[in-house]
Amino acid sequence: MPNPAIAEDRPVKIGLLTVKTGPLAQGGFQMEKGVALFLKHGGNKLAGRPAELLVADTGGNPAGTKAKAQELIERDKVDMIFGPLAAFELLAISDYAAQQKCPILSLAAAEDMTQRKPNPYFIRSSATSAQPMHPLADYARMELKYGTVITVANDFAYGYEQIGGFQRVFEDEGGRVKNKLWPPLVTPDFTPYIAQMSGADAVMSGLGGSNPVKFMRQYKDQGIALPLLGGGVAMDDGLLKSFGDEAIGVISCSPYTADLDTPSNKRFVADSERDYGGIPGSYAAGLYCNGMIAEAALQTTGGNTEDKEALIKAMREVSLADSPRGRFHFDRFGNVVGDIFIRRCEKKDGKLVNRTIKTYKNVGQFWSYDEQWFLSQPVYSRDYPPLKS
Repeated sequence: MPNPAIAEDRPVKIGLLTVKTGPLAQGGFQMEKGVALFLKHGGNKLAGRPAELLVADTGGNPAGTKAKAQELIERDKVDMIFGPLAAFELLAISDYAAQQKCPILSLAAAEDMTQRKPNPYFIRSSATSAQPMHPLADYARMELKYGTVITVANDFAYGYEQIGGFQRVFEDEGGRVKNKLWPPLVTPDFTPYIAQMSGADAVMSGLGGSNPVKFMRQYKDQGIALPLLGGGVAMDDGLLKSFGDEAIGVISCSPYTADLDTPSNKRFVADSERDYGGIPGSYAAGLYCNGMIAEAALQTTGGNTEDKEALIKAMREVSLADSPRGRFHFDRFGNVVGDIFIRRCEKKDGKLVNRTIKTYKNVGQFWSYDEQWFLSQPVYSRDYPPLKS
């Protein structure tokens, strides 16, 4: 064991796995800004120890993510990893990071990481893919009274799991998903998919990265009149400056909303606008919250990062009353239990904003379902649940 005085002098090393190229890069840049702002607020210290941030670009692919994770853990000796962004990136490093006993505080929403194949060194303060979609489906069915919906989401794990969660709740409450459309992650033209959007009460978009911007513009250009719903990142606050008036009226859900009236979020938003020139979104907020979790856990361990079992235990026991996303704690799998916000996009003082219109309190990853029943079901996939005839 290291001498305590030496350990206290050694910086706490945070390895950030983010993506800086391709359609997911917008979220990747937000991630880096979020953790950088947290460290700035703390004087670049965690629990009194100097903090060092090492940033690695995954390239937005599984092989690149694993290679960068190995470099951070084995060469740079990081104490914990923040990130990665995408589910397919996280799944590529989960087993390896667990073998290395390296805590991962991630945004990646892969359901099984905290469900059927839980990683004991993993913690998530954002949400699973479907966690925000369950209340959105409830709101669409029970309050907006939609009977039929067509969904569109990118053709990869995050898209499948979002739509699966929305479909299950929407149909369990008496609605029906008429069609599920799956454009590839890199899609220059959404017109062939938009052409199939008719004969329903609404369209639900689970698109991610920069794709919502292209989709919204083309949706308006095609003259589609069906109201739009937006998934966890489809109407992210950080994207609003890229939309036009076509976004006005879109109803969306998120575990983070920039209009949350708490001391922590007010400071986070104001300083993000000051330092980075724009309203932050869920990617930045998620990484800021990860910093808060690390700080609280290290306060519990007395700044010790050598005992990985004690460190991840302390992380999972963190309960915060005030953060940019509000009050939250963790379930026994290390997944967040916190509020989900339903928002309507509006124009205020010449700028687009998401205004919260309903808050679902203390939403866990299993919604209102029995945990054991939920875990006995297949993970949400491209074809699960199947469409009703």
